Amino acid sequence: MPAPAQPPGDPAGQASVSNGEDAGGGAGRELVDLKIIWNKTKHDVKFPLDSTGSELKQKIHSITGLPPAMQKVMYKGLVPEEKTLREIRVTSGAKIMVVGSTINDVLAVNTPKDAAQQDAKAEENKKEPLCRQKQHRKVLDKGKPEDVMPSVKGAQERLPTVPLSGMYNKSGGKVRLTFKLEQDQLWIGTKERTEKLPMGSIKNVVSEPIEGHEDYHMMAFQLGPTEASYYWVYWVPTQYVDAIKDTVLGKWQYF
Repeated sequence: MPAPAQPPGDPAGQASVSNGEDAGGGAGRELVDLKIIWNKTKHDVKFPLDSTGSELKQKIHSITGLPPAMQKVMYKGLVPEEKTLREIRVTSGAKIMVVGSTINDVLAVNTPKDAAQQDAKAEENKKEPLCRQKQHRKVLDKGKPEDVMPSVKGAQERLPTVPLSGMYNKSGGKVRLTFKLEQDQLWIGTKERTEKLPMGSIKNVVSEPIEGHEDYHMMAFQLGPTEASYYWVYWVPTQYVDAIKDTVLGKWQYF
């Protein structure tokens, strides 16, 4: 039995200029109730379950004024633009977390981060491969940890629902990465403690395949203005590298 069409007086449907019907004709389509959360504000919205992540971004734009290219939309990980909400199993009442800045915010705040990324890339091009440098060799020479997560060479996967574990940090101690998307935080956990970092505070993420083990990467999170602030993690499975960068920096960083 088809779901009832959205009532004309439904306040959720009036939360934006472009409601769910614009994303492909909402009449007669199955709608799902969403709680869209951006900048500590909640918006209750009805939206067609068979609409794509890209169409959802347009809806969010109409509600918040946040351009789609500057949105990081999360529901159990980054929402793929090409997949429908049904395909990623969005359920009624689901919380959709949105992270992103307006054009003015980006111009005012993000220029230093862009500069830091460009400087880091320039420095990388000048140097020998990272994995041959003495400071990294002392960790890599320990060999691949026995309990590191399996890698899938040539694949790109979304972040797993469990922490990435079994990796080494710069001192050779075990480290795990937990992505707390609802808090927009990265938790870096060691035996001694867990650092809870706002993703917006991370200036850059760099990575390089490990020679002889190209299905794993060494990765650094830049926590301050210079390379001295890099927090290194070794033996990151290659299939998660792009997802980590997209989640921490946001895809909109590259537009």
